[in-house]
Amino acid sequence: MNKPFKFKQFTVKQDRCAMKIGTDGVLLGAWTSVKRNPFSVLDIGSGTGILSLMIAQRSFAEQIEAIEIDDNAYEQCSENFENSPWNDRLFCYHASLLEFVEEVEDAFDLIICNPPFYSEDYKTENKSRDLARFNDAMPFKHIIYAVAHLLAEDGLFSIVIPKKEEDDFVALASTIGLFPQRILHVRGNPDADVKRSLIEFSYTEKEVEISELIIETDRHNYTEDYINLTKDFYLKM
Repeated sequence: MNKPFKFKQFTVKQDRCAMKIGTDGVLLGAWTSVKRNPFSVLDIGSGTGILSLMIAQRSFAEQIEAIEIDDNAYEQCSENFENSPWNDRLFCYHASLLEFVEEVEDAFDLIICNPPFYSEDYKTENKSRDLARFNDAMPFKHIIYAVAHLLAEDGLFSIVIPKKEEDDFVALASTIGLFPQRILHVRGNPDADVKRSLIEFSYTEKEVEISELIIETDRHNYTEDYINLTKDFYLKM
């Protein structure tokens, strides 16, 4: 589990990060729109730095900044950035989200976030993993507060959350005038419930494009949609 994760254009070390590379992050990094050619990107709660690295590969953004509060994850993220082909465009800050908001004047064209989720019955003995997993560490309200302060007027904000949180999160975002533009519902297989929602917001209200992605038809038989979305990254796709 702790071996470096090799993608087509970069490698991610993850032995010091509580949250390892997972499907949620890779899907978000591949699905988020870069059509508007963002110049500046912010990755909230970067962990290994996977989202920033994917956006660096997919876009010409010149300023990609990541924030990570956990000491070990911050050091690992910085190292992953340093060892990537885009190290001149990537920078990781060791700060909490609220500290970052207080200190930074910039507005970002794209903000991306794979936040810690909690599940009600889930606490482990591993403090660092719990911190990464639970939104006690980064409540949705803090994320929306940060986006209100940091997103450029014509910017996009992209996040992955549990499907059961979707309505509440969309309602929370609407309090600062953010509206969903696109929503992707993710199922593990055709018979599974939708577990995840990927949502892209902007300050423009329009009809939402809602689509669905099924990851595999059965174990390790990936759907064409999933392969097409991730093939620029995964070695075996």
